Amino acid sequence: MYHSALIIFVKNPEKGKVKTRLAETIGDEKALAVYNELLQITKSVADPLSVEKQIWYSRFVDEDDLWEQGPYEKHSQKGESLGQRMQSAFQKAFSSGHQKVVIIGSDCASIRTEIVREAFDELVDHDLVVGPAQDGGYYLLGMSEFYPALFEDKTWSTSSVFESTMAQVENLNLSYHLLSTLNDIDTEDDLRASTRIRLP
Repeated sequence: MYHSALIIFVKNPEKGKVKTRLAETIGDEKALAVYNELLQITKSVADPLSVEKQIWYSRFVDEDDLWEQGPYEKHSQKGESLGQRMQSAFQKAFSSGHQKVVIIGSDCASIRTEIVREAFDELVDHDLVVGPAQDGGYYLLGMSEFYPALFEDKTWSTSSVFESTMAQVENLNLSYHLLSTLNDIDTEDDLRASTRIRLP
């Protein structure tokens, strides 16, 4: 039984339903191709980690995709808001006996295995680990205990998420470690700035 769990939130890769802001300028077909490449990058980051790995799908569990059954547990996200869905996934992981839980998405092309390892390592001495994103959100969140309040009272997918999260962390008097600031791929400008993924 692993003491640590990595939660990976993914969207089911369907044309017209992923990377919608990116699709506004490059089209649905190319946006889907970019997202499929982001999924491959995310998997290459997760594969070497010796932790329990969980894939949480946005709409339905896909039994036959790049995430192999066995190394990856498969779940369906539950909840209306992003906060509710993350809260539910964290709650399940901690109630299953995990002592360190980290969540990442599938939008960050610059994330590396070493960064996720750093997150788990820092949870030995900190209550929380956060990976800030350049857009004001975060690309990674890790906890050594379940703090459900951190998923509440936020306007998700806005530039205030990181700031409001850290305000709550200070109010709760939690110890924390900040990782390197990275950039999600949400727009064509993000894509052009990336060194790991190119415009299709």
